[in-house]
Amino acid sequence: MGGGKRFAVLLCAEDSDYVKKRYGGYYGVFINMLAEEGETWDVFKVANGEFPDDEQIGRFDGFVITGSCNDAHGNDVWICELISLLKKLDSLNKKILGICFGHQILCRALGGKTGRAISGWDIGLASIHLSPSSSNIFSSLKIPTTLSIIECHRDEVRELPPKAEVIAWSEKTGVEMFRYGDHMMGIQGHPEYTHDILIHLIDRLRQRTLITVNRLPDRIFELVKSYSWKCYKNHMQDSYADELKANMGKVEPDKDAWKKLCTSFLKGRL
Repeated sequence: MGGGKRFAVLLCAEDSDYVKKRYGGYYGVFINMLAEEGETWDVFKVANGEFPDDEQIGRFDGFVITGSCNDAHGNDVWICELISLLKKLDSLNKKILGICFGHQILCRALGGKTGRAISGWDIGLASIHLSPSSSNIFSSLKIPTTLSIIECHRDEVRELPPKAEVIAWSEKTGVEMFRYGDHMMGIQGHPEYTHDILIHLIDRLRQRTLITVNRLPDRIFELVKSYSWKCYKNHMQDSYADELKANMGKVEPDKDAWKKLCTSFLKGRL
């Protein structure tokens, strides 16, 4: 690829060995969804402190912010530096597409608020509904007004930045997508994910005991009598993770529609 537009992925997560081997890392996953012939794509591992300088910024037509295991409401050094970068990109009117953590950190950089989702983890397939205004924005794409997407998050946008607009919602998340001007857009779900990636991620979250069950069953006290709390907790996490994986094959995400939506926004074709 080369000679045409230039884009950069701002990588906010550490690649697992599995994703590196199968997809070329999360950078490779985004390239597979977004890259088109004649374009140049680069990556900056911002979670490791690797940021573009002012000269490099000027070379790019757009940026994509990835998901992360970190909290967008945190104050890690690299997160604060990323917020400063996003403010600069806004002032330069650069195209920015934020995904999951990227959606949340973009909101924060523009003056909104993020935090733990009140309803807890959202993992699996979700149906999101485009608002009437977004239906007009995306009318040229001829995509459905309800789209299925893979979700994997426990944080959410709590309050939109001034002048931002909600353009999609779901039953569990009020701000599934937002738009800020014509140059910035956030998506809470993962249009780039495959079932395989999500299943792998569920296993990683289970190993790190990060998956929690939102509502414990009525028989909790009966179970606690026969298990130590630690064993019970591990049992519930394993059962929940297995249930999530078993349900994954029932519905396919609308990957073609998401690819069309994301590439059209990022490349100014709307």
